[in-house]
Amino acid sequence: MRRTAILYILLFFILTSLIGGSVFSTYEFFIAEGPLTERKEVMIEKGMPLRKIASLLKKEGVINSPAIFTLGVRASNKAGSLKAGEYSIPRRASAKMVMDILTGGQTYIRRITIREGLTSYQIVELLNKADGLQGEISEIPPNGTLLPETYYYSFGDTKAQLIQRMQNAMNRTLNELWPQRASDLPFKTPQEAVILASIVEKETSIHAERNHVASVFLNRLAQNMRLQSDPTVIYALTDGTGVFKRKLWSNDLKVQHPYNTYVIYGLPPGAISNPGRASIEAVLHPFISDDLFFVADGTGGHIFASTYKEHLENVREWRQIKNNSQIRRQKRQIKKIQNIPIPPDLPPSYQLEKDISQNVIEKTL
Repeated sequence: MRRTAILYILLFFILTSLIGGSVFSTYEFFIAEGPLTERKEVMIEKGMPLRKIASLLKKEGVINSPAIFTLGVRASNKAGSLKAGEYSIPRRASAKMVMDILTGGQTYIRRITIREGLTSYQIVELLNKADGLQGEISEIPPNGTLLPETYYYSFGDTKAQLIQRMQNAMNRTLNELWPQRASDLPFKTPQEAVILASIVEKETSIHAERNHVASVFLNRLAQNMRLQSDPTVIYALTDGTGVFKRKLWSNDLKVQHPYNTYVIYGLPPGAISNPGRASIEAVLHPFISDDLFFVADGTGGHIFASTYKEHLENVREWRQIKNNSQIRRQKRQIKKIQNIPIPPDLPPSYQLEKDISQNVIEKTL
């Protein structure tokens, strides 16, 4: 091995004589800035020989000279230490720096963020589109079994492995939180808590509201009232995918489905999404209240009420907020129409059409 290293050091001398420089100047090429103008990821396949690695790096624009890289690696006695994997090479990395990265084995780490409230169908869709993940997912996991958070992976990891990690993370979370739950909760199993948490997750994205929303649903369960949660209707209408591209209609609330909490009592048979840790904590430690209703407040949050009469007043206020918002949008549209200049070469009918458009909008106000 030592004799081989000496041989390649001698080759440095030969290369030096060919390019008319010194050994020092040849080494300078090895440690000089590389050609990359921005960070780039390269994939070194398992079993790839040094010659092919050097050619690949040249093709990807990472190094200037395969010969300099090859000789530098061999002279450094690192030819057998280059590791397979995906690497992130920084801009202007020298050939020596590239060698150090490939021998260090610090592969490029990718990440994927799973948002709270996604269905398992949506999570599988994300994994299928993620770069670098291998394999197929044979079966979509049940909702409520995957913990949403950011997961890190390397090129070549499988989708099935990532799904298993999400399931393990959810199991660890439930094992930690379930024994610490508040007393007098109606849940017989951690899975029942996850079902309600999945509804809470879809009802609000505001952290401070989660345990209050959970309180409303728990109070309704205690009084044998239907939960009447819109997200459960969407789940029923989309066959569990959660992909819904229109507003709910009043007839939708009447659809006969085991997940539609407008027609069933109690909890649906399963989770409607994958809730995050915060929503699980919220249903296990709910806010103490007598509230049975909530409605949007126009700012992204909700107004809560303990009586139906109070709730109706809140609904009227919400509808007024919506109407005012629509009026403001229509007024902005009128202003845009008024500010549109009329080119001198257009016929008078253009002005007439503009006036008609403005009058139609004003009559709707």
